[in-house]
Amino acid sequence: MTSDSGTPLDPASLPKAEFAFPGPLRDRLVAAILDGRKIATTGLAVEYELEGAPLPESGERSVVVDSDDRPVAVVEVTSVRVVPLGEVDAAHALDEGEGHTTVAQWRAAHEAFWHGREMRSALGDAGFTVDDTTPVVLERFRVIADLRTT
Repeated sequence: MTSDSGTPLDPASLPKAEFAFPGPLRDRLVAAILDGRKIATTGLAVEYELEGAPLPESGERSVVVDSDDRPVAVVEVTSVRVVPLGEVDAAHALDEGEGHTTVAQWRAAHEAFWHGREMRSALGDAGFTVDDTTPVVLERFRVIADLRTT
C-alpha cells in the first residue's frame, strides 16, 4: 500500500487515531474526515499530560479507527499549536468539519463533550471544567490513505 504521494505505507505499524469515544459522535467525525470536511481537531493538553504522551508533531502519521475499531484512513499531522481555549479562531473551528459556523457554536459543542461523563471519567475528575485559559492542542492533518478501498 502507498500513500497519496507514493510512499510505502504499513498501517499496522502506525499508532491509532481515535476521535471522540466509540459511538455516534465518532462515527460523524470519521465520516467528516473521510469526505474531507474535517482537517483539524482539538484536544485537551491535560489529556497528553495524564497519559504521559508527547504532543503530536508535523509529519507524524496515524491510523483513524471507526467505532468498531476498524482502520479506515491514515492521516498525517500538518501542524500543531497549543493555545488557551479562549484563543481558538474561526478558521480552526470551521476546519473541524462538524458544521459549526461560529467559534461560539464550536466551543459549546466541545465544552459539552469535555464536561461529559465519559471525558470526566477518562480524566479521572468528575468535576472537570474548561475556561478561557485551559490549554488546548490544535492539530491540523490530511488524509494520506483511505483504507476502506484496500
